[in-house]
Amino acid sequence: MSINQEKILNSISEMSVNEIMQLISEIEKKFNVSSNAIVNSTKNSEEPIKEEKISFNVKLTTIGPNKISIIKIIRSTTGLGLKESKDLVESAPTIIKENITKENAENLQKTLLDAGATVEIT
Repeated sequence: MSINQEKILNSISEMSVNEIMQLISEIEKKFNVSSNAIVNSTKNSEEPIKEEKISFNVKLTTIGPNKISIIKIIRSTTGLGLKESKDLVESAPTIIKENITKENAENLQKTLLDAGATVEIT
């Protein structure tokens, strides 16, 4: 006697809701499982895993009153020449450094903030 899933589903579809609930209860007892535990574990496994961001960009949003100090900082951190650093600072808002570590991004942000600029880490 071979019973396949289709036959089982057809049999269940002919049952009333009360009969199905009773069947579920009997299955839980027989196999020592809980349908609530299965539902909860399914919900947990469907939640996306949040990946921690590992590379950051530093964006200069405004220069502030100390343009020359900002140019010097940009020049020393990026390795650009004086003209390129000046052009970069004057084109604010702009990305200064891309794909750097969180620690480096925070250090650059602090340095620029101390000089009077407005900076974002993205």
